[in-house]
Amino acid sequence: STIGAAKERLWKNCGTAVDSMLLQLFDDNDKKVSDMSEDSRPLGFYSPHDGYRIHVVDLDPSSVTAGGWLEDTSLVEKFSISEDAYGKLDGTFRKFKESLISQNPSMPQSKIADDYMEDIAVNIKVGDRCEVDPGGKRGVVMFVGRAETLSPGFWVGVQYDEPIGKHDG
Repeated sequence: STIGAAKERLWKNCGTAVDSMLLQLFDDNDKKVSDMSEDSRPLGFYSPHDGYRIHVVDLDPSSVTAGGWLEDTSLVEKFSISEDAYGKLDGTFRKFKESLISQNPSMPQSKIADDYMEDIAVNIKVGDRCEVDPGGKRGVVMFVGRAETLSPGFWVGVQYDEPIGKHDG
């Protein structure tokens, strides 16, 4: 298979037009081996090995990826609102929840404790091998602890062995 043929297959997955695509070969230590710039050359010319990866660079200046917009989230302006301003808005989830509670004061309030799952998490260490159930996906524990942006309690982050899941493993 040639580099040009590989680009034809890749554009369907990444959206970068073949003419605007630069392929780069990285080794298993994430060091760039070479630019794969000659479309007529066979893929084997660049001697890829198991564990190497091909990185697609979009050279189109008008592309949505130009300037790192899809890779560097610090470039994206974040929406923020003060607690007071949010409290004054109608139609929010908070207002909906308050109305449900006012209609049925005996409604159970499901508040997750800050130490939820701590007794289990204390026995899990970063670097441990694990199998996630359901699904039977195997991987390595990369994080154990509280995650401020998620629900209360203790969380375990797993990097899967295979490129599957919401964030490709």
